[in-house]
Amino acid sequence: MSESSAEGRVRHERQGRILKIVIDNPARKNSFQPEMMAQLSDALTLLDGDDDLWVGVLCAEGDHFTSGLDMPKFFGPGATPVERPPTHIDPFGLRNRCRKPIVTAVQGICFTVGIEMMLAGDIVVAADDCRFCQMESKRGIAPLGGAHFRYIANAGWGNAMYHLMLCDEFSAAEAHRIGLVQEVVPAGRQIERAMEIAAIIAANAPLGIQVTKQAGRAFIQAGEQAAIAAIPGIHARVMQSADAMEGIKSFIERRPAQFQGR
Repeated sequence: MSESSAEGRVRHERQGRILKIVIDNPARKNSFQPEMMAQLSDALTLLDGDDDLWVGVLCAEGDHFTSGLDMPKFFGPGATPVERPPTHIDPFGLRNRCRKPIVTAVQGICFTVGIEMMLAGDIVVAADDCRFCQMESKRGIAPLGGAHFRYIANAGWGNAMYHLMLCDEFSAAEAHRIGLVQEVVPAGRQIERAMEIAAIIAANAPLGIQVTKQAGRAFIQAGEQAAIAAIPGIHARVMQSADAMEGIKSFIERRPAQFQGR
């Protein structure tokens, strides 16, 4: 896709037993539009259901993994989300989670839903220039894609609350220190390294890998299900609030938000 293209996409390609899934909207820092979210779900569903595919790699074109959602296209006037079949894999692993292992390669900006997508996978390789931020509460809303419990699962309570409450930007080194990232590599090598890891995984017995993931998921599933069940209440509380409208408006107008707590 050319840098000048107005519409982004999520494409995928088979490389042996590996499905390489590529976020392709570099002209807009790989921000997600509704159709791209549906395309990512389609690719993950293919990975999950095709017995010839054993490992997935999620990565992105250009200098950045993703700046997050294209907010006006999801929440602005006339926004219409693209519905996915209920049997499809959820990119955030909240409804249906892929049974196959997923290695995610991130670089540059990896904000909001980008972090939640990488944490819905299994192993993360970050470029040393990667910058992370879970900034939803700066916009009057809250994380709705799993950050509220996956930060805790990966980083522990204190580290999770530190970054979720400060809504600060932090480095790949910090993400590695607290356990959100498993490897940090020089910028430009993150996809190559993710593919190397995927190839090593694909050389192992696929059923053994899949049941290992399934068993590990069973260990934490009860807590996750309770956290997932809380999301509709979180959504109802924040998305219709005056603060949410102010947060989105301030983002579009590129000014600091003025919150009122209601």
